[in-house]
Amino acid sequence: MKTTLYRASSRGHAYHGWLDAHHTFSFANYYDPHRINFGALRVINDDIIAGGEGFGTHPHDNMEIITIPLYGDLEHKDSMGHTGVIHAGEVQVMSAGSGLTHSEYNANADKPVNLFQIWVFPDKENVEPRYDQKAFDFLHNKNQLVQIVGPKQDAAEGLWINQNAWFSIGTFDKGQSFGYTVKKQGNGVFAMVVEGEFTIEGQKLHHRDGFGLSDTDGIKITADSENARILLMDVPMSF
Repeated sequence: MKTTLYRASSRGHAYHGWLDAHHTFSFANYYDPHRINFGALRVINDDIIAGGEGFGTHPHDNMEIITIPLYGDLEHKDSMGHTGVIHAGEVQVMSAGSGLTHSEYNANADKPVNLFQIWVFPDKENVEPRYDQKAFDFLHNKNQLVQIVGPKQDAAEGLWINQNAWFSIGTFDKGQSFGYTVKKQGNGVFAMVVEGEFTIEGQKLHHRDGFGLSDTDGIKITADSENARILLMDVPMSF
């Protein structure tokens, strides 16, 4: 098993007044040659957007983009004609494919929104752009992982992207232990602690720490605090 620890305090940080952003991997003005990606996982941005503020219309192409609001509400508009609000407990996916533009704003003027925006390299380029969003019960459905994203052939009740990648999230009581089996041979798992504390394969992890594991068929995880929440991203290490 190969492991790489990404402490929350070691992430790249950009503060723009309206935006307080932390970058697990190199992004924008933050560059670390040792932190470009984890396999097909290219970006994990932990963004806090002030009330009424946001990202103006900007382009993307050939990237699978997953957005997970942690608290607050995010307003979305794109060149495919989609307009709406994504709430905590919902997940959004966009396949940028051959190209699209979109904007993201805090839907509330009086409180911030915190979100993960995650980019995954696709398994095929220049596909027709697409958008989807879905509500999940990972906020209150405790002590089990909820699959929120998968490849099209294994999306189950979740969302799908153009990659052999699976995202799962769960909230656990203190002392709960569980195993996770890697979905596809050659994939690795990147764990992000959303809230609380966990131990994964003997490594203690705290709030917003990341931990990459590869060359393994499965991992063991224990929640070390109440209402501990974790996001697991099972992605190809070569693509």
